[in-house]
Amino acid sequence: MKLNRHFYEIMATRARQTRIVQVCMGIGYTAVSLDDGSIGVAYTYFDTKTGCTLVSNYQDFEDQPAEALLALIESRDYLERSMALALINALNHANIRHLPPDNKNDLLLEALGIVPQSKVAMVGFIKPLVKLLESMGATVEVIDDFRGMGKKARFYRHLSNWADAALITSTAIINNTVEEILEQVGPTVKTALLGPSTPMVAQAFSPWPVIKALAGIVPLDSAAMLKTVRHGLGTPYLHRCSTKITLTL
Repeated sequence: MKLNRHFYEIMATRARQTRIVQVCMGIGYTAVSLDDGSIGVAYTYFDTKTGCTLVSNYQDFEDQPAEALLALIESRDYLERSMALALINALNHANIRHLPPDNKNDLLLEALGIVPQSKVAMVGFIKPLVKLLESMGATVEVIDDFRGMGKKARFYRHLSNWADAALITSTAIINNTVEEILEQVGPTVKTALLGPSTPMVAQAFSPWPVIKALAGIVPLDSAAMLKTVRHGLGTPYLHRCSTKITLTL
């Protein structure tokens, strides 16, 4: 996948110069912390669980240079990719600390031009955001395979010729569907990737000009973030030890 290769190439030099302190894989999110105090998280993506051993090719990445884990962004194993994406977010942590908070999604909505009567296609059901959009008077169509929401053929048609804006959960990076989805997006549909997993790495997304914004988080309290991940807590709890940000492309 082109995007995975871009992530590796952009982050490889820093990864060679950085050591991993801790990898924490919770049932909700995965966190990786580094020797310079940086931390990143990504969704822990389970496909199926048939036993107690979930990582098929175990490697201990702690106290090791980060490059070996970074290479797993090109793995076919979802859990390995979850760890690698968390690492990418940790490697990029220092680059995004200066971004202003966007806790009410004002910058995100502005970047996508979402107003009353806008038509929004959403990959991955995010209840608070759907409520916000509908309260504005926007129309939202959602596809979410985990929840059994939406039909793929209809949704892809709407991505092409119905939607004004598209919101894509960054878990689509982990399951390698994001490039397929972006191929369906019409040229005038303003698109954002969003969620705590979002890698705020503008350069990686340059081949897809429909992407106008990246909306993710900046962890503020590493100890609290690691505890949240260890305890299997979800996005609302992550937001207690981070701030939401939007990077306009």
